[in-house]
Amino acid sequence: MAATTELKRTLTPLMLWGLGVGYVISGMYFGWNLGLKEGGTLGLAIATFFIIIMYVTFTFSYTELACAIPKAGGGFDYANRALGKDWGFIAGMAQNIEFIFAPPAIAFAIGAYFNLFFPQIPVLAIAICGYVVFTALNIYGVKAAALFELVITVLAVGELLLFAGVSFPHFELKNLQHNAFPNGWAGVFAAIPFAIWFFLAIEGVANVAEEAINPRRTMLLGFGSAILTLVILCVLTFASSVGVAGWEAIVYKSDGTTSDSPLPLALGHIVGSNNLLYHLLITVGLFGLVASFHGIILAAGRASFEFGRVKFAPAFLGKIHPRFQTPSNALLINMAIGIIALLTGKTSEIITISVFGALSLYIISMIALLRLRKKEPQLERPFKVPMYPVFPIVALVISVFSFLAMAIYNKELAAVYCLIVGVCYAAFKLFTAKPAK
Repeated sequence: MAATTELKRTLTPLMLWGLGVGYVISGMYFGWNLGLKEGGTLGLAIATFFIIIMYVTFTFSYTELACAIPKAGGGFDYANRALGKDWGFIAGMAQNIEFIFAPPAIAFAIGAYFNLFFPQIPVLAIAICGYVVFTALNIYGVKAAALFELVITVLAVGELLLFAGVSFPHFELKNLQHNAFPNGWAGVFAAIPFAIWFFLAIEGVANVAEEAINPRRTMLLGFGSAILTLVILCVLTFASSVGVAGWEAIVYKSDGTTSDSPLPLALGHIVGSNNLLYHLLITVGLFGLVASFHGIILAAGRASFEFGRVKFAPAFLGKIHPRFQTPSNALLINMAIGIIALLTGKTSEIITISVFGALSLYIISMIALLRLRKKEPQLERPFKVPMYPVFPIVALVISVFSFLAMAIYNKELAAVYCLIVGVCYAAFKLFTAKPAK
């Protein structure tokens, strides 16, 4: 039995850094600037400031859980152990929703990028092809997938640093101050999902803990270095983009419509759209999208695999490919769901639902950490979160506040999210005869 349910340990700290940064880095390239439309420079900056605090405190707290319980299910495994199978199921569903619904939005962006160079190929066809290719790579082997992720992540990080280097000489403080707070505090709340998009899915690193060499040391180094890198890139990208010509210049195209590609818009004000550097950014920017798309597919496969392995979902999801030792069934099912989501064409709504899943996972995970400290004080914890209980409580409070703010500004999508979780929970209670062991 072990041969079909145990994952292979091949990941190093550098590979985990590549995965952690790669999961998230597409958020630096597209989407975040739409938060400027809601809150202006100051509104999005305030939202991002608190979201950075949330992610830093959450990441260190989550690392304690990942080192103590290095399982592929991540937050699901932690909640199941600390709070019981019902909350474990809800945490697992939230995680699956986050990881399964984020890739379709990124796939559509990848299709749009390729369509610029090959307009004769439909965006949807490119997106579906991408799903097939990267699902196949993940089935082939986690080491090959992680090495690929590392290479394209390094390229994407290098491109962001190059962009900052080109942009900062043209930075002017007055551009940050212009119309900085157009919608007041309401704009701050409305900008929260876009601030979260900067860092969404960083916790996916925990889902490969079971495949890490010496997970206790590797998880700390990989997780910690990834969040540090992402905070630096977030600040650099935000400031250098807005500082060129003001926030309107990276939200609105020349025809007045909104764009989710802020970096090319900013660079167009510096070098023009015919410059070689401009085309380099467009081309290499694709690597950032591919890194996140591929990385989240990897994390989603592990999350769904663990759900099947403990019989919280159909058992075939928890089977390992006999040759490649990867969760092939889970990867294929996730691909099918992702393609169905793609066909709806509602990418912004899919992103919002994914963020609801992420915040639910953060809330339950922090409660699980606090509970485990009391319930199992003897549990071996190779890494302990600093400033306990301040860090997990801060992460918990900001997560709850963000979830409520998002629900107020996205009532219909919040209802859809709750309906998905509720229906799945009802099915779980109906068809699960006894708790998994």
